[in-house]
Amino acid sequence: MGMISDKGGFEWPALMRLGIKGLGLRPSEFWALTPAELLLMLGAGSGTAPMGRARLEELAKAFPDEDGMKGQDHG
Repeated sequence: MGMISDKGGFEWPALMRLGIKGLGLRPSEFWALTPAELLLMLGAGSGTAPMGRARLEELAKAFPDEDGMKGQDHG
């Protein structure tokens, strides 16, 4: 279960469980946090987001494979 719904809103029941049960916050502490603070405490945003298809295609156009390199292990 993600912390943000498919519609772009927060999954408040899940966030409340994680904040209150998982982090041990009191309800007043939970509700005093901004969503950004809560997500930071839960470890969200601690890594780099994966590259999307659009960015991959953009890079492929900018840096096309050379004919002599196709099918070879670049390893």
